Amino acid sequence: MKTPLLTLQLHRSDGTDQGTPGVLSHLGQKVCYMMELPDRDNRPNLGRIPPGRYLVRYLPRSASGKYRDVYHVTNVPDRAGILSHPGNVAGDKLKGYRTDSWGCLLPALRLGRLYGQVAGLASRAALRRIHEITQRNDFYLEVY
Repeated sequence: MKTPLLTLQLHRSDGTDQGTPGVLSHLGQKVCYMMELPDRDNRPNLGRIPPGRYLVRYLPRSASGKYRDVYHVTNVPDRAGILSHPGNVAGDKLKGYRTDSWGCLLPALRLGRLYGQVAGLASRAALRRIHEITQRNDFYLEVY
């Protein structure tokens, strides 16, 4: 019998033009922070994904080959290619902020500032923490 998939929860703050920080948790315990783009009504490449429950698949390598050892958030309405990968900032590029995200989720062990804006720090270490919990298996993500 197959083991049921884990469920992780992402609780977001309201966010600003500099990005949307959130806390990723499992069984009520904080795993890490997440940085996402601001809320832009689910606009591709400009906004964060809408709240909901998503199947997240482990990928040894992204379709483009740019990222390795990451996760793919599937079945996001009107979106494709949403990953969770290392990165630091997720600001609104149209308002002059830097971004490492085009809709993706960026894990971080702590929050701070880079380039004069809110940033997630120690992203690769945070991704390793997610790997420890999921054992590089698929999981469900509930976004609030």
